[in-house]
Amino acid sequence: MRSSSRSTKASAAIDRLKKRSGNEQYSMTMNSGAMFSLVLATGAGESTRLCEPMMMDEFVVFVNAYGPQTPKRVSKLDVEFSKQLTKKID
Repeated sequence: MRSSSRSTKASAAIDRLKKRSGNEQYSMTMNSGAMFSLVLATGAGESTRLCEPMMMDEFVVFVNAYGPQTPKRVSKLDVEFSKQLTKKID
């Protein structure tokens, strides 16, 4: 049961990468030692491994940092607050 929850966390990281990059060809492999690798399908049933096998937590951090990043959302209130801070500093 533990392996299932671990792979779910890693799978969620892969899903986020697919959304950020717009590339559905990313996937992961997991070996018998519970080590994960990021792979990219290159066609004709072949794939390229993009990292060495890692423990789950390291893998999730790697995948989250891999590829394009989602810009941080900034609200209008955040912008106005930032303007007020710069006025007070000047």
